[in-house]
Amino acid sequence: MEFRYVTSIAEVGEQAWNSLAGEGYPFVRYHFLDALEKTQAVGGCSGWLVHHLMAYQGDTLVAAVPSYVKQHSYGEYVFDHAWANAYHQYGLAYYPKLVSAIPFTPITGSRILIREGIDHSAVITALHDFAPKHCHEQGYSGWHLLFPGSELSTVFKPPVLQRKAVHFQWTNEGYQSFDDFLASFSSRKRKNLKKERASISQQGIEVEVWEGREINAELWRSFYDFYQITYAKRSGHGGYLSPSFFERIASEMPEYLVLMMAKRNGEYIAGALNFKGDNALYGRYWGCIEEANNLHFELCYYQGIEYCIANGLARFDPGVQGEHKIQRGFRPTYTYSNHWLAEEGFREPVAEFISKENEMLEAYYEDASTYLPFKKQQ
Repeated sequence: MEFRYVTSIAEVGEQAWNSLAGEGYPFVRYHFLDALEKTQAVGGCSGWLVHHLMAYQGDTLVAAVPSYVKQHSYGEYVFDHAWANAYHQYGLAYYPKLVSAIPFTPITGSRILIREGIDHSAVITALHDFAPKHCHEQGYSGWHLLFPGSELSTVFKPPVLQRKAVHFQWTNEGYQSFDDFLASFSSRKRKNLKKERASISQQGIEVEVWEGREINAELWRSFYDFYQITYAKRSGHGGYLSPSFFERIASEMPEYLVLMMAKRNGEYIAGALNFKGDNALYGRYWGCIEEANNLHFELCYYQGIEYCIANGLARFDPGVQGEHKIQRGFRPTYTYSNHWLAEEGFREPVAEFISKENEMLEAYYEDASTYLPFKKQQ
């Protein structure tokens, strides 16, 4: 098996790429990654240089690993700035590094796309051998695999290290309705959540849910304004993604899109964009131009839960961070990343750092679980 790399997904082509990607996880589909390239969210001066790893058996493409050469650590959501600072203190360059990830997308899912009928273990073993050698040859400080599934992440062995994080996700336990979900709460927690939801209509706010090609140009313009304004308030810039990115995904992959929009006095004031997979809903982008009590919870959490119940989806991943999700029925869930460093002198200190961090995360996971709102088992 031979690995090569391409500097644009267009070199592979839509049909060949999607034959590996499948249909169930939208963020590795050709049109999503191509939209990032075509709208310059990656490439150029973004600090994300396309470097997809492609595996061949003879002339047959058998696997792909979406990858980028990074000149910084922004937009990854696995935080290694302390490692970069340590390198700098010792006069070493931490950048460029090779990152196998979906840009700006901290959502667990497929990271090694393998053709049906090909031995997965053979591909993973070949990648395990290739990635370090490739980093040495290209002068990259290391290789980082971000948000793989737990099964893939645990395959890799030292000197490839596994790092954990804790996110919060909702699981569908066969609920028939939102009230059925609430019935699993303790009385006090159920009352609090009902009060939050009731406050939306009490503030004169209506919520609409739009899917696919129902999302017209007016809705997209409003949503993008919300996204950009909210990003500017939070981060001092207008977000990583441009209007043309959203135009492209709206045109080329509408079947994956679900938009929740809030309206007051006939005007849209907030929106939350989700992506739909085979068995999960993924909350990705949110914004507002008016503040309202509990509006973020309604659009980004409760509407997503209702959608999953109505459509039989097993899981709702609303995005990173937010301990406030726990009280609203989102369970702590481990996410993973894997890391290989070319500089041997840093491997042991980083391994020790990760070991201690993982111990703290395990304690945090257990503690967070005690705050879930569900009735105690008898």
